[in-house]
Amino acid sequence: MLAALEAVEAAVFDTDGVITDSVGMHAAAWKTAFDSCLREHPPAAPEQRRPFDQREDYLQYVDGRSRIDGATSFLASRGLRLPDATVQAVAAFKERLFTERLREGGAEAYPGTVRVIHALRLRGVRLAAASASRHAGELLAGAGVLDLFEVLVDGGESARLGLPGKPDPALFLEAARRLGATSGRTAVVEDALAGVEAGHRGGFGLVIGVDRTAAPDRAAALLRHGADVVVRDLADLLDDGADDARDR
Repeated sequence: MLAALEAVEAAVFDTDGVITDSVGMHAAAWKTAFDSCLREHPPAAPEQRRPFDQREDYLQYVDGRSRIDGATSFLASRGLRLPDATVQAVAAFKERLFTERLREGGAEAYPGTVRVIHALRLRGVRLAAASASRHAGELLAGAGVLDLFEVLVDGGESARLGLPGKPDPALFLEAARRLGATSGRTAVVEDALAGVEAGHRGGFGLVIGVDRTAAPDRAAALLRHGADVVVRDLADLLDDGADDARDR
């Protein structure tokens, strides 16, 4: 295992795109909600009226953020300053669409992530899952990995506590606190730019960026925003056979 990761006493994993293959579900729901909003409130500049891009726009403006923050960020990128009620309606529409898709079928856990989780548990590293989504627990349970984590801090809990969204580190700091670990001895594992920036701002001992996009500049962007190391799959952190003896 990566030497720096062996030195940590706790690790906080983002959910969507890191633990579960659920980014596509979120992006599709956002596209329907945003495209509808753009038709109802067309931006003044013609070039800003283009449909929401499920890859580029999602990664730049929505990924890792709360629903309201994501909606506000994307609409602002198209020059739209809409009333709060309208932004909330867009976010609520996305929520309904995502919930429908989730009920139709959940998402699988990434095998490489599961391998790393077992390797860390074997070493006595305490683990938390954290997410801006209120559906994180449901996603993790559906993927059969919820019981691998001691702590889950999801969007509902974040709202209850009044925690600011990423790139503020509050969500990750709360997860580390519940694990009884200091940020300096805790790793953060994230795939979003806002998420790795949050890990960097929070003073976490190791920030691992996950790049599943194959975009030519994505890894460099994750490093610029605060990742210490970037991998395509978390299994890349393991030596061959490192997970042969899993915790049982």
